[in-house]
Amino acid sequence: MTEKPYRLGVGIMLLNQKNKVFVAKRIDTIAEAWQMPQGGIDEGEEPETAAFRELQEETGVTSASIIAGSKDWLAYDLPEELSAIIWSGKYRGQKQKWFLMRFEGEDSEINIATEIPEFLEWKWVDAKLLPDIIVPFKRQLYSDILAEFLGYF
Repeated sequence: MTEKPYRLGVGIMLLNQKNKVFVAKRIDTIAEAWQMPQGGIDEGEEPETAAFRELQEETGVTSASIIAGSKDWLAYDLPEELSAIIWSGKYRGQKQKWFLMRFEGEDSEINIATEIPEFLEWKWVDAKLLPDIIVPFKRQLYSDILAEFLGYF
């Protein structure tokens, strides 16, 4: 599997005014797992642009600003049983640029019933809970994101 490339993507740690983090439960999983918004970078698209686009596509949120971006690209590998299914088996996982963003709107702006919905429900959580509520194969990624961004809030 290490011969396969990583899919380039972005991720967003969205903070509300109380420094709680937005997470949502995916439609396509039976696991009790939550995640932060994330998605692929379109060809020719800058990571910052992709982050705002993905945030709007997945949550309806447009009232946000970037506080910081990850210094490096962060990666995770899919488990063997998922690698042949997700993204038609083309990628071993994702290599992502992460952004810490401040949500500047009201909760009523959040709309996960988007054109192509990805989430069943959403909530605000304490950032330190993130590694415990994500799927196991992303735990190290979420720990790395926390280590990098916790100093900002």
